[in-house]
Amino acid sequence: MPAALITGASRGLGQELARQYAADGWEVIGTTRRDMDMKDRAQILRFARQLKGKPIDLLFCNAGISGKRGMALGSFDFDSWEEVLRVNLLGPAALAEALVDNVALSERKTIAMMSSRLGSISESSGMTLPYSTSKAALNMLVKGLAATLAGRGITVVALSPGWVRTDMGGAGAPLTAESSVRGLRKVIQNLKSKDSGHFFSHDGAEIPW
Repeated sequence: MPAALITGASRGLGQELARQYAADGWEVIGTTRRDMDMKDRAQILRFARQLKGKPIDLLFCNAGISGKRGMALGSFDFDSWEEVLRVNLLGPAALAEALVDNVALSERKTIAMMSSRLGSISESSGMTLPYSTSKAALNMLVKGLAATLAGRGITVVALSPGWVRTDMGGAGAPLTAESSVRGLRKVIQNLKSKDSGHFFSHDGAEIPW
């Protein structure tokens, strides 16, 4: 039975990821903020120690925050921006570092980082800077990890779920969590080693950096 560890599994996309993988026969280890605060690296390490020797086929770093909305030049809230970077970038980096041996022990050897199209520098409009910069930096982390872990046979990708009807996406978003996750799972299922270090939409299209 393959195993998936999914962060932020208490609601939204994380909850739907956990539900669909479990329904498909996977062993799912879902975390919430209570289990593991992505801002607390010591807590991440303690959590990882409990899983020592446990193969993890899919490490899906999904937990994230949008930060304070409406920030623009002249009204930056740097404390809020720093928190976004700590949760959306440094947390996934710490988790990947702590659990890389678990992923290497598995058969599928996949690390997925939940990014966003807003993190594409090529497509950037300059809006939502704290969130967008955190996702652009996360994409760079994916590129770096993909190169670093290629020798261990680990595939690392950045994924964009699209605009989804969740607490973060809002009620006006066109996609349901179910349809977005169904697409994301198809992308993950079809990954090849050559795809490591790339950025994909939920519909399978590659997104420019």
